[in-house]
Amino acid sequence: MKNEVKIPQATTKRLPLYYRFLQNFANEGQERVSSKQLSEAMKIDSATIRRDFSYFGALGKKGYGYDVKHLLAFFSETLDQAEPTKVALIGVGNLGSALLKYNFQKNHNTHIVVAFDTKAPVEGKLVSDIPVFPPELLEEKYVAFGAEMAILTVPPHAAQITADRLASIDAKGILNFTPERIHVPDKMQLLNIDLSVELQALIYLIRNQQ
Repeated sequence: MKNEVKIPQATTKRLPLYYRFLQNFANEGQERVSSKQLSEAMKIDSATIRRDFSYFGALGKKGYGYDVKHLLAFFSETLDQAEPTKVALIGVGNLGSALLKYNFQKNHNTHIVVAFDTKAPVEGKLVSDIPVFPPELLEEKYVAFGAEMAILTVPPHAAQITADRLASIDAKGILNFTPERIHVPDKMQLLNIDLSVELQALIYLIRNQQ
C-alpha cells in the first residue's frame, strides 16, 4: 500500500466487497479478471474500480487485467484476513440479537466473542453461544476476551457514554448502529451506519428512478 496516500473512506468500504467477489471468481476457476468483469459482477462502474485499485499501486497489467490469485492474496493481507478479529457487541436488543445469531458467518476471520446488555445477569448468560454480561463489566470482559473493536446497538442516549468507556480502554474502533453522532479520539476508527437514513435514500432512489 502507498503509505503516503490517504485512502478515501468510500474506497475502504469497497475493499471487503472486492475480496468477496474475487473469491467467487477464484471458486469458479477463473485465473484473471478485467475491471469490466468486476464492474458487471459488482454493479460498480469500472472507472471507480480502476481508481480504487490505483491507490495500491500496479495491481494489474494493461491488456491482461488482474491476476485473481494475486489480487486475493493482496486484499487478504490488506484486510488482515490472516489474523482473526475479535468483536464485542454492546446492546442485545432486536438488532443486536440478529447480529449475534449471524455472527459474520461469511467472514470466518471476524467473530463476536462477547456481548453486553442491561438485562444480562452478573454471572453472564449465553445467547447464540456468545457470553453476554451486564454493562458494568464492559471494561473487564472486553479486555479479558481480547476484543479489538465494538459494535454499538445501544439506545442513542447511551452511545456517547459507551464510546467514552471504550476509548478509556484503547478500543481500536467502533461500528455505530445508533443514530447518535458520537465522538471518539483520533486514534480510534469510527464508522456510522444509520439504517433509517439508508432506507430514506433507497426510497428516494426508487421514487426518482428514470
